[in-house]
Amino acid sequence: MEREELRAWLRLLLTPHVGPASARKLLAAWGSPQAVFAAGETALAALVNKRERTALGKEPDGLDEQVDATLAWLDQSPQLANGRIARHLLCLADPAYPPMLLQASDPPLLLFAQGRLDLLARPAVAVVGSRHPSPQGRDNAYAFAKALSQAGVTVISGLALGVDGAAHAGALDGGLGSTIAVVGTGLDLVYPKTHQALANRLIEQGLLLSEFALGTPPLTTNFPKRNRIVAALSRGTLVVEAAVQSGSLITARLAAEMGREVLAIPGSIHSPHARGCHALIKQGAKLVETAQDVLEELRLEVLPPLGAPLTADADRVDGVDAGASDQEDPILAAMGYDPVSQDALSARTGWGAADLGARLLELELMGQVARLPGQLFQRVAAA
Repeated sequence: MEREELRAWLRLLLTPHVGPASARKLLAAWGSPQAVFAAGETALAALVNKRERTALGKEPDGLDEQVDATLAWLDQSPQLANGRIARHLLCLADPAYPPMLLQASDPPLLLFAQGRLDLLARPAVAVVGSRHPSPQGRDNAYAFAKALSQAGVTVISGLALGVDGAAHAGALDGGLGSTIAVVGTGLDLVYPKTHQALANRLIEQGLLLSEFALGTPPLTTNFPKRNRIVAALSRGTLVVEAAVQSGSLITARLAAEMGREVLAIPGSIHSPHARGCHALIKQGAKLVETAQDVLEELRLEVLPPLGAPLTADADRVDGVDAGASDQEDPILAAMGYDPVSQDALSARTGWGAADLGARLLELELMGQVARLPGQLFQRVAAA
């Protein structure tokens, strides 16, 4: 993209009061942003209101600085392992612009991309959920994402703390399908900062994607906007854990409005993390228990053979056979899958406090039990 063309696209993107819908109407009428800005006010009046016409007539503050920064960002692109450049800027007219996103009602004018652009052409599933998941929820996000990636499916999420981060990590470890992170900042920033190492892995093995210009900070309003991209790029949206009022349910609603499938993992009736998923299931979302359920519901073809619903060692947790634990360990059998106090476990098993505490610590160290706030314990099951 030449400088003047880039300048026109960025000007249209950054013009206040002109949203994607109005911008697309203008582009449909004149064909390019350069032609839009060359059109007279009388011609513009047929498509946009006075406030928008006034905004279009004035260049946004800092436009030239933004053009310079974008050109420098593109010119300084690192190379991927295969020798391809990592950074790209896609406009609506670009052949590489993802077709799934073009089907949305409000596709972004520009997409800043860093990493493997080929992932935009792969079948994809969104995996979303709580920023503060339970240990089981975090494990489920990782395991489902890893299995989907092993099946050749790209996992899409938002790089947030909790379920998003676990899903990206699982998909990267799965290898084949990898993962796309749709972020709510400019691609020259990483938010949250604790995900810097994960973002570095995404640049090499996955893809970072943003509709926001470089330098855009993590504004609260940006994250609901990016959720529509997560939903639009995906064949379906899998909600791992979510409260009733959460951004994950916004993504699920947007997916349903776009005609995409919504899937949810059920949880304990006593867990607030499960209530959002249960609400979705009541509204018609597909209840899923394994990654194979997701593949079958979305009619996704598995590229390599999938020997198990999740991973080859999905039934083992840190070397311990989780499937046989009900028969081998009375504490796990008494615990079930809901959070439980040590006193309640003592009453169920007849074990004394000292012996029970020692056994719970052993199970925690083996990765089969998680210690929760409020002196509660919960079994960590293979997803």
